[in-house]
Amino acid sequence: MPKVGKTDVSCVQGDITECDTEAVVNAANKFLKMGGGVAGAILRKGGRVIQEECDRIGFCPVGGAVITGAGSLNAKYVIHAVGPRMGEGDEERKLRDAVLNSLKLADLYSLKSIAFPAISTGAFGYPLEAAAKVVVGAVFDYLARENTSLERIVFVLYDDEAYEVFKGFLESQPSRSTRA
Repeated sequence: MPKVGKTDVSCVQGDITECDTEAVVNAANKFLKMGGGVAGAILRKGGRVIQEECDRIGFCPVGGAVITGAGSLNAKYVIHAVGPRMGEGDEERKLRDAVLNSLKLADLYSLKSIAFPAISTGAFGYPLEAAAKVVVGAVFDYLARENTSLERIVFVLYDDEAYEVFKGFLESQPSRSTRA
């Protein structure tokens, strides 16, 4: 398992709604409406209270992130990261920003652990390998540059293909015992 400073970074195959992290990241849309995919799973398991909080917030720009409570999930918070739709332009920067803004929110709330899905790869059509490269790279860059409260970051992938792709990118990252 790679480590950057004091932060362990890992990859597991499973259901993000079952994570024992303080926050789970939702692959959100800009209107924060929870429908299918990761958002639907979080809504079904966590309850309507999460959607109600999202409705009060109302909007988050692509590349941004907002935080709500987690309802009945094991996590305390859901960080709603708005990734890009493939074809809208400047997708790599927007996906990177969604990850970085999620990490900044986790630090703002002094969280110790967070779980990420494969943001933008479902209905938004971002190619899996390209997304994994951006998401994993953004996490490692953030950890190398920022003083963070995070001690554990987990990529939680639902299917075999996503797990193998993210695991491959994660294993290709050098461990860094101190920040560069």
